[in-house]
Amino acid sequence: MFRGATLISLDSKGRLGIPTRYRAPLLEQQGQLICTVDIRQPCLLLYPLKEWEIVEQKLLSLSNFDPMQRRIQRVMQGFATECEMDSAGRILLSPALRQHAQLEQHIMLVGQLNKFEIWQDKQWQSQIQEDLALGSSAEMYHCDALKNLSL
Repeated sequence: MFRGATLISLDSKGRLGIPTRYRAPLLEQQGQLICTVDIRQPCLLLYPLKEWEIVEQKLLSLSNFDPMQRRIQRVMQGFATECEMDSAGRILLSPALRQHAQLEQHIMLVGQLNKFEIWQDKQWQSQIQEDLALGSSAEMYHCDALKNLSL
């Protein structure tokens, strides 16, 4: 499981170094990762190949005849890019992916259990402030998902 948020620098070629603590579990899967766009947020989603294959099966089950489901398939599958870790633990993010998330030099790699989110640092700071503000609102207090967590 991936957890925590780490500030990372993208190099001039668009590569990011995977933090050391995540490399061994990822290398157990031959370092094969899939990166795609998040359809709801201005960030990227980075999956180990095994986890991405589960997502692909869900995408496959969507209807090609329903316009909204077809759009989801088109965007998520269309941007899906294979990223293999090199010997230095880096992966290369394509220009299209970097452009979608407006990635510059400083990015945040955020563990989300079975995947990572990749954010432009300033956008992440803004999003987390918004999320924390929501956390103290009445809307969050009545959220069924939060109640189920028993926090």
